[in-house]
Amino acid sequence: MSAEEYLEGKVILIDKPLTWSSFQAVNKLKYILKRKYDLPKKFKIGHAGTLDPLATGLLIICTGKFTKKITEIQAQTKEYKGTITVGATTPSYDLETEVNATFPTEHITEALIIETTKQFLGEIDQKPPVFSAIKKEGKRLYEHARAGEEVEIAARKTTIYEFEITKINLPEISFRVQCSKGTYIRSLAFDFGIALNSGAHLTELRRTKIGAYSVANGVTPEDFEKQLQ
Repeated sequence: MSAEEYLEGKVILIDKPLTWSSFQAVNKLKYILKRKYDLPKKFKIGHAGTLDPLATGLLIICTGKFTKKITEIQAQTKEYKGTITVGATTPSYDLETEVNATFPTEHITEALIIETTKQFLGEIDQKPPVFSAIKKEGKRLYEHARAGEEVEIAARKTTIYEFEITKINLPEISFRVQCSKGTYIRSLAFDFGIALNSGAHLTELRRTKIGAYSVANGVTPEDFEKQLQ
């Protein structure tokens, strides 16, 4: 690759490591590319859809003129695989925060789990987690949450195209979901727990696809750097 090709525009598929923020991944690639090709300060680079630090998988990074494609890519169907743990909830709906309540699970059967997924197929109303980057009154929701401030969060329309249970080993339930832009899988896990007359939180998440792009074709930031050497 040449500097001109990155300036003209490239789509880079990154397999984001656990604990990395999407911002960190973009900054790492920006640093690698600017050091390798002596790119100008105004070199454009950005990602097409945030992944939480506790999620791994496909992060699409666009460079140069291809940053104009970000909105188009973000609008495409996304696929995730992960694990929901039933019997407990956390304020963040995942492992970022500690368990704040526990619930019975003795009544949960395989048949109930499979039947309950049907409630979430199609267009649904979903409230984003209080620990999310959405802005409310000029601040991110997670900033309000960490300050102990209660804010009213409006439900949003989202679409679940597929919700498949791939493994049941209670209290863990493994799944695969295909969904529209703006879907919070943490909220899906939380709502799924309520629908099971219990509680639940997300304990593992991996984004596997965005439209026709697959994490199978992605590389870690470390491997991307090695490829340029």
